[in-house]
Amino acid sequence: MCYNFAMDRLTQNARELRKDSTPQEQKLWSLLRNRQYKNLRFKRQQPIGEYIVDFVCREKWLIIELDGGQHNEDKNIEYDNKRTEYLESRGFKVLRFWNNEVDNNIDGVFEIIDKYTN
Repeated sequence: MCYNFAMDRLTQNARELRKDSTPQEQKLWSLLRNRQYKNLRFKRQQPIGEYIVDFVCREKWLIIELDGGQHNEDKNIEYDNKRTEYLESRGFKVLRFWNNEVDNNIDGVFEIIDKYTN
């Protein structure tokens, strides 16, 4: 029963995150959604295990995370490393980009994504 409650809570949190997406998430999503990018299906704010990832393409086992400045704090770096380790142990490749990279160098972001989607 606790497991179902935890999953329901995680699903609800994911829904809230989709509603409250950052401008950078909105920008990247506008380029990934509806199979616009290489005809790959990306989903946003998806629960995987106990975590919610920003974007996932299950066809390529690829997760894309967008990070703001708060991810540069020690406690968040440690949390992000643990999270990445967990996701990679499940077979995913995790790509992390800073919000300013999406704002100022979206072509560079897609050059890196291209390497993992060929």
